[in-house]
Amino acid sequence: MTAKEEFISIYNENIKRKGADKLLEYLLKSDFFTAPSSTRFHGSYEGGLVQHSLNVYHCLKDYLARPRTKELYGMDYSEETIALVALLHDVCKVNFYSVDYRNKKNDETGVWEKVPYYTINDTLPYGHGEKSVYILSGFFYGEDRLTREEAFAIRYHMGFSGVEDKNSIGKALEMYPLALALNVADMEASYFLEGSNK
Repeated sequence: MTAKEEFISIYNENIKRKGADKLLEYLLKSDFFTAPSSTRFHGSYEGGLVQHSLNVYHCLKDYLARPRTKELYGMDYSEETIALVALLHDVCKVNFYSVDYRNKKNDETGVWEKVPYYTINDTLPYGHGEKSVYILSGFFYGEDRLTREEAFAIRYHMGFSGVEDKNSIGKALEMYPLALALNVADMEASYFLEGSNK
């Protein structure tokens, strides 16, 4: 099963709220399934974004299943909430990257060659986590809108590696345990499963 097929399967199995079908159509028409996850770090290859989203999903499921985590959080999250925040936390990266070219010397031949690389082309400069919440709010609204905890989890999934006020980050992670859990899953996927040297 490809990463795209796995994503769609998990998505369709778990995310049932009104607007989910339209969001999936949007993702399928976009570069979500071919985009990288970053320009030079984790997932900096074609399809890196969808693979990263799946890695975060599996890390979050594992993290929330740990007995100590359940004890600390004191609640269980629905399969829909877990799938939604993990699979869609980086929807802000849709149509965000462009391919450009630069010259690089081939170590074997000593000849300079034109090689592709990813650059950022942000056509909706609305931040990171907040942009994902904004995009998702266009599909999930009314009774089917993101819950407050889902919105805060996506908004603050970068944790303290984000650029916003550290007091706000700390307060959000304290108030909304799902935000902390998603941050842990995102960091585990980014640095341990993917990393810049993987």
